[in-house]
Amino acid sequence: MSGVEDELEAEEIIRVAIADDQRLFANGLARIIGVQPDMEVVGEAHTGEEAVSLCLEAEPDVVLMDLSMPVMDGVSATRKILSLLPRTRVLILTVHTDDAHVFQGIKAGAHGYILKDCTPEDLTRAIRTVHAGDTIMAQDIAKKMLTTFEGIRSDAEIAPHLTERELEVVKALAHGNSNKEIARTLNISEKTVRNHASNIYKKLHIFDRTQAVIYAIRRGLVDIEELERR
Repeated sequence: MSGVEDELEAEEIIRVAIADDQRLFANGLARIIGVQPDMEVVGEAHTGEEAVSLCLEAEPDVVLMDLSMPVMDGVSATRKILSLLPRTRVLILTVHTDDAHVFQGIKAGAHGYILKDCTPEDLTRAIRTVHAGDTIMAQDIAKKMLTTFEGIRSDAEIAPHLTERELEVVKALAHGNSNKEIARTLNISEKTVRNHASNIYKKLHIFDRTQAVIYAIRRGLVDIEELERR
């Protein structure tokens, strides 16, 4: 076996499960993923219950999860899968941009949220991102979250003491940036970003990026007009 073949053999393959009730769409996703040298499709499911069963059997690295599925919806399936397989990453792929669906998916523990009209390049990039341990959110959704909470700033709220670096990180989190993007922008390691995020969550008594967005807007840390121009 040549050195190149040895290198390809040594590469980690991302095992992907697809959960979508539209079979034609699911087949299209499988074809896109199947041609990626670092990915393989381990199965397709067309209901939420099938998704849970498939994941228990195949233990995929990443699940592409539709929200609107029969028998058990994608939010419930996501919650169930992550309770049983905490190492699995869930990437929600949907047409929904309304607030209810956005927050339900995130609160269920999803690691990413992208829209079905994304490009194949956006899709495969998102899969690699969540597999690497980062969170990804479509810009349209990040902007909608910021706009939703624009009017709920609370001047009476007492801000916990965050360091200058933690303030930079919380702003970046609120803008939907991944850990890798934050690390590159601030010239620090991804591990340091995760440590800062953990400290921020503890100080603010929050548990996820959704709440970080709310905090950042309430404290006036995020310029919504600037975000809209991105």
